[in-house]
Amino acid sequence: MNFKKYLKVYKKFLHTSLASELEYKTNILIDLITAILSLIGSIFLLSIFFQNNTSIGGWGFEQSLIIQGIYTVLNGITNTWFNPNLTEIVKHIREGTLDFVLLKPIDSQFFISLKKIAPSGFLEIILGFCLLIYCIKINQINLNLTFFTLCLITIICSICILYSIWFFISTTTIWFIKTWNATEVLRSFLYIGRFPLNSFSFSLRVFFSVFIPIAFITTIPSEVFLGISQLWKILLEVIVALVFLLTSRKFWLFALKFYSSASS
Repeated sequence: MNFKKYLKVYKKFLHTSLASELEYKTNILIDLITAILSLIGSIFLLSIFFQNNTSIGGWGFEQSLIIQGIYTVLNGITNTWFNPNLTEIVKHIREGTLDFVLLKPIDSQFFISLKKIAPSGFLEIILGFCLLIYCIKINQINLNLTFFTLCLITIICSICILYSIWFFISTTTIWFIKTWNATEVLRSFLYIGRFPLNSFSFSLRVFFSVFIPIAFITTIPSEVFLGISQLWKILLEVIVALVFLLTSRKFWLFALKFYSSASS
């Protein structure tokens, strides 16, 4: 893969998306207000669970805010890249425009996954990082190179897992057109990622670790943030992320064999 070529193409994607979105500058202010109110609402909902409890599943309110911060960052990434792109796969297949994607001298998965950017999601990402910075202060977390390295690794792995799940579901559009409901169900499950995994029963913890890996998406990065995660959990998340990425890639190439071109 020619890295410089793909970087140049992505810069074009970014430029055109920003130019398109900035035509309506008032929307930026509305999106910022919406993102702030959404975060306030999530924190308020979280605080309700701690009204009569000092901790839930061994997590205090200040510690749980870290999970909320990581969830906000990941949700912002979803709204910036995954949602505007992967939901378009249905449109490409239904209207036959996937033909034009496959004929381009560029990897089809790269094009479909990154062509559009919704800048409003950046606001949510910034708010999430602001909350994490506040959590560093109130939890008196010591900052060092190891801390930043492990946090970066686990968050990148979480992004990869989240992307792979979205892409896997979107790819099934080649066989089943109405996959939008499935992505909405996935987003509903991901809302649970705002709460500590230990606050659920054993059976639910198993379910959200194996079938829908919320534990790897939010809880493990939060544990790393607090310095309480074990090395084997971090290694396991790296392995899971690699498996999910490779599987989504293989599944896309496999699914394309069943795609019927609009011109065929």
